[in-house]
Amino acid sequence: MKKVGFGIILFYLFFQGLTACHAQPETHDEVPSPPKRELRAVWVATVDNIDWPSQKNLTPDVQRQEFTNLLDFYKQVGMNALFVQVRAAGDAFYAKSTEPWSEWLTGEQGRAPVPFYDPLDYMIQESHRRGLEFHAWLNLNRLVHRSSTSVSAQNLSLTHPAWILSYDGAKLFNFGLPEVRQFITDMTVNVAQNYDVDGIHFDDYFYPYAVAGQTLDDEATFRKYGQDFASKADWRRHNVDVLIKQIHDALTAVKPRLKFGISPFGVWRNRRDDPGGSNTTGGLTSYDHMFADTRKWIQEGWIDYIAPQVYFSSGFAKVPFRNLVDWWADNHFERHLYVGQAAYRVGYKDKDKTWQNASELPDQVRYARTSGADGSIFFSSRSLKANALGFVDSLRTELFRFPALVPSMPWKDNVPPLSPRHLRATTHPGGVELLWNAPELAADGDSAWYYVVYRFEQGEKPSAHDPRRIVGLCHEGQRFVDRTTKPDKKYLYYVTAVDRLHNEGRPIGPLRLWIHENRLQRYENEVSEN
Repeated sequence: MKKVGFGIILFYLFFQGLTACHAQPETHDEVPSPPKRELRAVWVATVDNIDWPSQKNLTPDVQRQEFTNLLDFYKQVGMNALFVQVRAAGDAFYAKSTEPWSEWLTGEQGRAPVPFYDPLDYMIQESHRRGLEFHAWLNLNRLVHRSSTSVSAQNLSLTHPAWILSYDGAKLFNFGLPEVRQFITDMTVNVAQNYDVDGIHFDDYFYPYAVAGQTLDDEATFRKYGQDFASKADWRRHNVDVLIKQIHDALTAVKPRLKFGISPFGVWRNRRDDPGGSNTTGGLTSYDHMFADTRKWIQEGWIDYIAPQVYFSSGFAKVPFRNLVDWWADNHFERHLYVGQAAYRVGYKDKDKTWQNASELPDQVRYARTSGADGSIFFSSRSLKANALGFVDSLRTELFRFPALVPSMPWKDNVPPLSPRHLRATTHPGGVELLWNAPELAADGDSAWYYVVYRFEQGEKPSAHDPRRIVGLCHEGQRFVDRTTKPDKKYLYYVTAVDRLHNEGRPIGPLRLWIHENRLQRYENEVSEN
């Protein structure tokens, strides 16, 4: 028998929890732990003022206030990321762009904000202050939207008319032209180079959704560039493949740790058309109708995550939610799978009565978790804020009640930061204030992007897996006030550093504290180990 310091044993147990990334989570009182890592995000659409700003030509002060209100709301709900549409239709919600300012920001395409500010810089800064990832969502096919009321003389549909195709009242890029693909790549890289975004995100608009009686006239381009393809459909898919690969390579060259992902239409192909397809009978597929071979992109590693729009209920016979999630869970090739979920359909009264069931979307979140998905993104912000059938209440009080770290991407960065230094505590009117020093730089040059504060009661086995023991995620500075302590209870605190790609380092601790007779005191223990 030998005596071992209690702190050494706790440090060992805690660190074992950190390194066992795929181990089963610890449980307390036989209740399964909620996920420690999970993307929890929302799409914020700007086109036609769907989500933000609420209307055209608001003052910059009102625009900023509306956006920070959104951030505060989603922080309280438990989100950890936002996907904000910053290019809606041949326009920009940011200053460093060759395309004109968006009419849905200032009321007229090409008109700058007055007084001037850069909305994208502001949105990124405020998101990061609250610990929310910011992904720049770009629409890559539109130049003029059907709802556009003004078109700037600088819009590419006017400056480069040979680049466009007219379809169903919109002006779209002709992806068959190499110069178009190069412009889209350059436009995307421009955002990555000039703004501190966490990711670049594309939606489902590649070749347009088919409209009865409409023809997409790219025949001349096909005759010029499509000689080596058996069909126009194969050529169109090739065009989009080349574009996605080109963007991936360009982003990797300028900012290798930047995340790049796509949210396609949910069904890649139906099994009736392809034995590798999903057990669905959807009337549309991304492969056959949008000419987007989304499965290939993630299989080849051209994107870091896929967020299929699984906007179907569990009761929809042609494309049941679970069937499609199961297929994507088997086909995301060790990249991240985020399930796009239809908050806009909650309570919706149509032929599919399933959406009138208050448990439908919460059950979808639960199923996505058990299927192996890495998180969920909800469309869209306006629908979530409406809290139809109490869905947001269920997120806040149950599903997202405890914090979750964004899943890491080891293929981009697998080096964790070093431990914080000099953990200490002092009394505070609101509870216990913890302070620490930033870690030294890790081998890859990273320090801490934020910190995680864990608290355990005396006698609990420390574990890095259970987010119910996280009392703070600190994104600004090296201090935290624990306002939930109780008199005469003994606590153990650990603090870890987390880098920009959410690798978590080894903890510093334990710091053993209790408030006894209105004084903060430290205590020491020893245990025996056979």
